[in-house]
Amino acid sequence: RIEEAIVWLLSTEGRGMTAETLAEQINLRRLHRRRDGQPVGTNQIWAVVFRNPEMFVRDGKLIRLMV
Repeated sequence: RIEEAIVWLLSTEGRGMTAETLAEQINLRRLHRRRDGQPVGTNQIWAVVFRNPEMFVRDGKLIRLMV
């Protein structure tokens, strides 16, 4: 699941990341693929963040894990 990929990246990096960087890293490391086979985009990252306010914090352009 993409949520798991985002959590893994944020916890591994130990810092907040932009949606652009998260999408780039998820695609580069092949942590998640969309059902249609297309690469993950920033819109998909933001959709996950907005759907899961108990997991993620928005800090300007950065996305962080809720602690």
